[in-house]
This record gives sequence, C-alpha cells and structure tokens, in this order.
Amino acid sequence: MKKFLDLISEEMKKAFEAAGYDGALGKATLSNRPDLCEYQCNGAMAGAKIYKKAPVIIANEVAGKCADSKIFSSVEAVAPGFLNLKVREDFVRDYLARMRGEDKFGLEMPEKPCKIVIDYGGPNVAKPLHVGHLRSAIIGESVKRIARYAGHDVTGDIHMGEWGLQMGLIMTELRERQPDLAYFDENFEGEYPKEPPFTLAELEEIYPTASKKSKEDAAYKERALEATFKLQSGVRGYHALWEHIMALSIPDLKRNYKELNVDFDLWNGEAAVKDIIPGMVEDMKKKGYAYISEGALVVDVKEETDAREIPPCMILKSDGAALYNTTDLATIIDRVKTFHPDRIIYLADKRQNLYFEQVFRCARKTGLVEPETELLHIGFGTMNGKDGKPFKTREGGVMRLENLIREINEEMYRKIAENRQVDEEQAGETARVVALSAIKYGDLSNQASKDYIFDIDKFTSFEGDTGPYILYTIVRIKSILNKIEEQGGEISGATLQKVRSEAEKALMLEVTGFNAMMETAYAESAPHKVCAYIYNLANAFNHFYHETKIVTEEDEEKKAGWVALLVLTRDILETCIDVLGFSAPERM
Repeated sequence: MKKFLDLISEEMKKAFEAAGYDGALGKATLSNRPDLCEYQCNGAMAGAKIYKKAPVIIANEVAGKCADSKIFSSVEAVAPGFLNLKVREDFVRDYLARMRGEDKFGLEMPEKPCKIVIDYGGPNVAKPLHVGHLRSAIIGESVKRIARYAGHDVTGDIHMGEWGLQMGLIMTELRERQPDLAYFDENFEGEYPKEPPFTLAELEEIYPTASKKSKEDAAYKERALEATFKLQSGVRGYHALWEHIMALSIPDLKRNYKELNVDFDLWNGEAAVKDIIPGMVEDMKKKGYAYISEGALVVDVKEETDAREIPPCMILKSDGAALYNTTDLATIIDRVKTFHPDRIIYLADKRQNLYFEQVFRCARKTGLVEPETELLHIGFGTMNGKDGKPFKTREGGVMRLENLIREINEEMYRKIAENRQVDEEQAGETARVVALSAIKYGDLSNQASKDYIFDIDKFTSFEGDTGPYILYTIVRIKSILNKIEEQGGEISGATLQKVRSEAEKALMLEVTGFNAMMETAYAESAPHKVCAYIYNLANAFNHFYHETKIVTEEDEEKKAGWVALLVLTRDILETCIDVLGFSAPERM
C-alpha cells in the first residue's frame, strides 16, 4: 500500500507536468505552518531557477491544474511561491479504510527480507546488571522488534562477556580465599562437586573485590591474567569453575532481562567461539594479515584516506590470550556461517566507536565477511542523573538495575493508588506495566546517540511526553469502546463515515503517517521516531476526545464512524508500543 504522502506527491507531480514543468518538483511535505495548511510543496521555488520564471507564477499555474483533483480540497499559491495543500476528507477516510483492511495497516513488506543479527545486551557474567546495561538492552530489543515488524528475519544475541579477564579475576580471588579447592589442584583427576563453592551473592561480591585488588597490586593482576590464560587454554579445574559461574549467573540475568521485557534468541557468549579462534588466527598469519608487534599479534587496519590515526587491531595479547577483538572477530565468522546475515548490528556505548571501526575493518580486510555484508555499530549516549553526570545511587554508587526498576515500580504504585480505591494486587500489576513504559519510553524517546537525563519524576508523569501518558491514552480509548459495547454498540464491524470536524480530520491525518514512520524507523534503526509519532497521535486523539461527545452521541451512523476511528487508533498505538517493548493495561 502506497504511503499517504507519496500519493499526495504523485498528485502534485501530475499537476506540475500538466503545467509544463518537471514532475520531480512536485514533492510534498508536511506543512511547517499547520495553521495555514496540512501539506506543502516548495517545488515552484526550485523551478524558478530552472525555468527563469517568478516562482509565484509557476505556483499559480500548478494550482490551476489541481482544480478537479480527487485528492485536494484546496491548493493555494502564496507569495513568494509556496503551494499550500489541504486534502479532501473523503480521500483521508478512504485511505484509512484501506489501512484497516490490510495486514500491518498496509505497510509494504520487502520482496527479499534481510537476514539480520543484532548483538545487544552484552553483560559480563558474575556481575549484577546495573543502570549502565539499560540502554543496550532497551534500544536493541526495540531495534529488533521494529526490524521484525518491517518483515525481516532477525536474530537477537545477548553476546555475554564470560571468557575474559573478569573470569581470571574471580578465580584468582577465589583461590586466595579457598586455596585448597580441588579446582586448583592440577593433579586432581576425580569428579568436581556438582554444587559451586560460592553463592550468587558471594560471587557478586568477589568480582569488585578482585577488580579493586588488581588495580592496586601488579602481582595480583599478573596472577589474574595467568588464570585467564589457563581458562582459555582449557585447564580442567578452571573450566569447571567457569561452568559453576555460568550456572549461577545466567538464571539471574534472565530474571533481570525478563523484568525489562527483553528476550534474546541466543544466549551465546565469547566462549561459544573459542574453538574457532585458533583456525582464524592461523589463517590471518598464513595470508600475511597478522604480524607480531611488541609481542602481540596485530592486523593493520589504517587506510590512506584516514584523517586520524587508526591503531592496528590486536588479535592476541603477548601472552597468547584472546581479547574482545579476538572473540568478536570469531563471532563474526560463526554468524556468517550460521545465519549468512545481510547485516550485523551492534548496540554499544558510542565511546566504543574506534573499537568497532577497528574490528569491522579487520573483518573486511581478512575476508571474514562478504563486501556487501553491512556491519553497523549503533552507538548510544550515557544515561545521566539530574546533575548531568552518569546516573548514580543517592550514596554515589552505581545503581543496580533491579533497584532502579523497583524504585520506579514503587513510584508508579504510589501514583496509581493515590486518591483511588484500588485492589492492591491489581494496582501492583498495573504499576509494573506502567513503570516499564516509563523506563523504556523515557529512554527510547531520545535519539540513541545522545546523552539524556533520567528523571524519575518526569518519566512517571501521566502528562507530557512520557510512557504513562501514552498508556493513559490507550486505556482511555479502551474505556470508551467498552462503554459503547456495554450499550450494545458494534465495535469490530464499525466503519468509517463522513468526517465531521477538524479535530477528527487531524486525528485521521496523524493515523495516515504510520507506514512512512515505521519504514523510516526501520531504515534508520530509530525507535525515537516511533515515540515521536505516538506522542503526536496521542495528542491528536485527546484533542478529538475533548471536543467530541462520543459515548452519548445519539446519531448512530456518526458514532459508528468514530468507533471505527478509535479502534484503528488503539490498534496502531498498541502496535507501536509493542515494537518499543512494552504493553498497556486494560485500566489505570
């Protein structure tokens, strides 16, 4: 189904051609003066330079060709040569009727869907998730859902960090505390215990302790590096400890991500490609890409056109241990072999731009991907507190993600229960749903690359550009439809009727923009486009609602038309929040 704005542009193209001008000048856009018109065309301004004629003359000639248009109710030429456009009410109504009858509201599906792998989440195991993990999970989940809705074959991979130095640090600290454990006895040949020698809480305390020690004690860090190498080399006891750590950490990670309604298709980590690394390294050496520099194995990735210095991509450290670079490159090999992706997308802090540039160049130079395979890093900004600095607890520490979620749940519960008689269990569940909208919309409404202020008071407000406001609008629509259904009114079979007011038309025009918005949101991997659209749509609905007595309307035909519009608006809003990764309750 063609996009609404494309149909308007096509009509203007015909008018330009009928007036003797290049049809390409007929491109229409949304009006930047909605008080004057709904759409505009500035083609006469550009045409003036081509045809050496005053733009207002061209505009008047084109406007004259639109007199019998079945799309425009008015086309007005205004100085110095703009064309102000208003569309016919019946054209808008008929377009919405077609949207209602089409799958995905008429969004065009790709002839050849892309195969896409999205690498997001990226937590280190054995460490509790904190607020710094929020953006990758939330943005990645939405980018994945948008791409799927757009008709593509998408696989989401958490890509855990569980094969690097943090593991060596944990095992070193554990050895300091319990040196007699069988895992550290290289002569031990029996079965290792099935139960781990630590709890999850102990594990979460061990890592920061070990990390602090390694920064203060060079010998301690050296032992941690050695432990990392032993793990990566397959030393039996270290691998058994690693399995204990994974068995404790992954269920906890899954629980936390479930709270965010984030779901991964693959729970792979760096260790999943450990067997690929030796062959990859050997191949890079054999083909002359990799060489020794200061003891480490590297690949040059600089190019003649570089305006800045791009350091070599390190493949192995001087002690032979693998790095993130190594496992990321091996993971590319694995993904290409398994999925044959057209695109691999990485969600990570924008401060890692240089790192991904090195890895992507290395992958291309060494032939790990086909030239047409797209490697994309979506770099996101930081989530800051009201002071403009990275978000912290009141005590100044890094906040655990589950504590942040709990705080917002409690704030939403307080607001929902305030001045209302509500069932405690129902209020708790509603608060959880609305709190998730506050967290996700608060993040996703910002362009990913920008830093933003995480303001709990603002994000949990039922007014303004917030998740709760969007949900409140959806619940309001559901409430109206429920009341009409209780009166015996027809909901699912209602059809759009004659447009009765400017507010109704304005709401309809907002609905028509769904397909173009979703297409752009996919093309640009931009969830904030979805947020901007539903905020405008919610505002248009609420303006219509306040001007229209829907439930008490006695003219059944008029009411049926409004019901049909409400159903379509509700369905599109719920589709949009689903691709953002949250849902709406039945009542609030």
